[in-house]
Amino acid sequence: MLLSGGTSSTTENSAPAPSRSAKASGKASRFRHWRRQRPFVGGLLAMLGGVEMFFSGQLDLGHLHIQLGIEGLQATVIPIVLVLLGVLSVTMPPHHVFYGVLTLVVAVYSLVGVNMGGFLVGMLLSVVGGVLVAAWMGPPGAKRGTWAG
Repeated sequence: MLLSGGTSSTTENSAPAPSRSAKASGKASRFRHWRRQRPFVGGLLAMLGGVEMFFSGQLDLGHLHIQLGIEGLQATVIPIVLVLLGVLSVTMPPHHVFYGVLTLVVAVYSLVGVNMGGFLVGMLLSVVGGVLVAAWMGPPGAKRGTWAG
């Protein structure tokens, strides 16, 4: 050893330091496990639909400017609600049915409130996300609830 003044032995009982790829695969494995414990894809689609709707309200199409008028509040609130519902469905999986149904209701209402639901793209993303969140069956191998009776 350099600092201790002694000589280093080739038969030390030290484990090799984990390589960078081993650390990365460990992080990927932990993320994969975390992701499978919640309705991740559905929440992500609902968030993407909300973001798309928000930016579709800010568009200028050539010489055509979309005026939001009195519905301007809806064009801001509905996308924020969809993003919030997507985040809540991912972070609080036990309430996935409630968040999935709310996501479906808000996404369908966005057809009226936000430029045809973000030109249909945002509405379709949010509807598919809401269906996936509501239909999520829980982590694989988990016991399903039974009726007490």
